[in-house]
Amino acid sequence: MELRQLEYFVAVAEEQNFTRAAERVHISQSGVSAQIRRLERELGAELFDRSSRTAALTVAGKAALEPARAALAAAASVGRAVGEVTELIRGRLTVGMVIGCTVTPLFDALAAFHRAHPGVGISLLEDNSDRLVEEVRTGAVDLALIGTAAPTPEGLEALTVVSDRLVVLVPDEDPLARQERVVLADLTGRHLISMPPGTGLRTLLDRACAAQGLRPVIALQAGAADAVADLAARGLGVAVLSASMSAAYGDRLTARLIEDVETPALLALVWRSTNNPALRELLVHSRKAFAGPAEDGRPGGEEGAPAAGG
Repeated sequence: MELRQLEYFVAVAEEQNFTRAAERVHISQSGVSAQIRRLERELGAELFDRSSRTAALTVAGKAALEPARAALAAAASVGRAVGEVTELIRGRLTVGMVIGCTVTPLFDALAAFHRAHPGVGISLLEDNSDRLVEEVRTGAVDLALIGTAAPTPEGLEALTVVSDRLVVLVPDEDPLARQERVVLADLTGRHLISMPPGTGLRTLLDRACAAQGLRPVIALQAGAADAVADLAARGLGVAVLSASMSAAYGDRLTARLIEDVETPALLALVWRSTNNPALRELLVHSRKAFAGPAEDGRPGGEEGAPAAGG
């Protein structure tokens, strides 16, 4: 049994597709398939059900997945341990970012980290916040920037970089634009434009409505703040975004704070407690990058600022 076989097995299991797994590990699909077959012969059991459209794990495959991940993590820790002794940090980090996000401080942190530790490979992927949290919990992602309604997701550590209230955005001629005070009940019966389920902002909106026994009419959904605002500007509904996001659209939309939704939308970095020196160093750079902007509420992100979303 070879580590590369376990790496290919985990890649196929997580991607649920041999082609995508091959792209991920940078070899041909036939190479991945051949190595998986060799692993199956050695284990004496098929790991994947190949009769379906996706590469679904068999019972044996499900049993093997976590030990395979553990073996790969253990092998990586050997290299990190040697690297620490020799004052070199090597390995690979996977960083998650909420879909549609444009967050300059995160990019600055990645750039500074890369300059300081060029021996560490960095992968960046986008997903919605709920899935990113689960991927951090399983170890598939090392650090993620998410939108959330909770300060610290269960089982993880977190650094809040933006705390922001919910607002509605409407054209100037909309009745809500003429109201001095807007509450959640004012949105009853209106067509709302929001981010999709799984995003922190949508979670906050849904929870606030449920707490008041309200059933919002989500007419349109979009994963980027620009799209949500553009749809509202065309009169297709009432956009729900965060306060700092709304600043980018003040020339064509009127923003009104939803005054009875006091729980803020949060933009946060989340990670698992770990002894990974590369992740510790990336966190140092991340804290520095977000320190200035976080204090005046300017960083971008799903629940953060202009030009963000997801």
